[in-house]
Amino acid sequence: MRATTHEITTQGLTHTAHRIVARIQQAGFEAYWVGGCVRDRLMGRAPKDYDIATSAPPEAIRPLFRHTDLVGAHFGVVLVVEDGAAFEVATFRRDGVYIDHRRPSSVSFGTLSQDAGRRDFTINALYYDPISDQLVDPVNGRNDLERRCLRAIGDPWLRFEEDALRMMRAIRFSARLDFEIEAATWEALCAQCALIGAVSAERIRDELLAILTGPHPGRGLHRLSESGLLARILPEVEAMRGVGQPQEYHPEGDVFIHTALALDRLESPTPTLAMGTLLHDVGKPPTFSIGPDRIHFYGHDKEGAELADLICRRLRFPNSWRLRVVALVSRHMRFFNVKDMKPSTLRRFVAAPSFAEDLALHRADALASNGCLENWQYCHDKHLEFQTEAPSIIPPPLVSGADLIECGFTPGPRFREILNAVSERQMNGHLSERDEALAWIRAHYPEKPEAPEDRRNDS
Repeated sequence: MRATTHEITTQGLTHTAHRIVARIQQAGFEAYWVGGCVRDRLMGRAPKDYDIATSAPPEAIRPLFRHTDLVGAHFGVVLVVEDGAAFEVATFRRDGVYIDHRRPSSVSFGTLSQDAGRRDFTINALYYDPISDQLVDPVNGRNDLERRCLRAIGDPWLRFEEDALRMMRAIRFSARLDFEIEAATWEALCAQCALIGAVSAERIRDELLAILTGPHPGRGLHRLSESGLLARILPEVEAMRGVGQPQEYHPEGDVFIHTALALDRLESPTPTLAMGTLLHDVGKPPTFSIGPDRIHFYGHDKEGAELADLICRRLRFPNSWRLRVVALVSRHMRFFNVKDMKPSTLRRFVAAPSFAEDLALHRADALASNGCLENWQYCHDKHLEFQTEAPSIIPPPLVSGADLIECGFTPGPRFREILNAVSERQMNGHLSERDEALAWIRAHYPEKPEAPEDRRNDS
């Protein structure tokens, strides 16, 4: 199940999941909470959702509840909507032969033991009966949970060969839970990392974002690299390894180490902020040079933005997300010049829709290097100051194209030049009134414009 809930409380979610299990059992079938919800409860964490596994086939589940829908009929999955939340209730099943390292060729209903055997890791194959308060542990998952060990069920080589995305899931669980990956599982993962090429870009993207936005993303990045997966899915990021940086600015180490540290400095990042942080220095390896004084990365922000665009396209990011990631990468170096910006330039910079993420990226970038937050504090304070001065950081224009036409100017490319010049002076505090702006235009653009009546005579 994946309970989608915006209004129901954690306690209410648990109560509803309890009631669903009770109703299925009252109909004469086995029913359990299974997977992550059981694992989290044993670790003292509140589950965000509940999976329910049962011996009841879909046709027996649907009459038990008022609101249901089949979301995976051939997988035996029924969507049950109760108390404003949606629960997926799945029939015990066993998988046929996997044919493409992604999905089984067939699925059939089975027993609890067979259902457990088809899952990925032992800690995700724990079943709990909330009615009798009984834990069913067919693959010794609780022992691995107590040992903080991530172990594949059965033969790890077979588990990863069946579904290659399980390799990235292994990295995600180990990073999020701070678990070690069991030796045989790790060996199989590293040896078969090339199988990730069989997985769709969308599935890789979603699992990557889950790693980057979860706890310990830096650790997840290191493990992706150590396993060989990173070189397969993001060779541009793997290329950061060993790329040295000036010691006075980056005492932490190479570009890869810096990036991992920056990810760990983020606080509850959005997917775009996490991806922007991962890629903010992706332009450094191709722009690396050694000058007479120190290492340089001339134009790495521009190069990085181009690479970020290619990467986001390759991973099938939504266009709006892709554009935001590219903007984060292209703008991240501007923070180092903010104190030298004209007021108008600074206003435009902090008025960008993505500025909150720009600011968060710069903070993480600084904390992952020399720790200086002076420019971050300056921009943070200026943003608040501009917001206090006016509801909109960019003030309404003093003049418009219609005003220029009234003054006798002919519509054309020069309009933009004049309007931009007025806006610049307005935001620098040199113009504040419409009449004042029109007088400035007449003084600085004195050549006689083409008059409306002249245009009529020519026509």
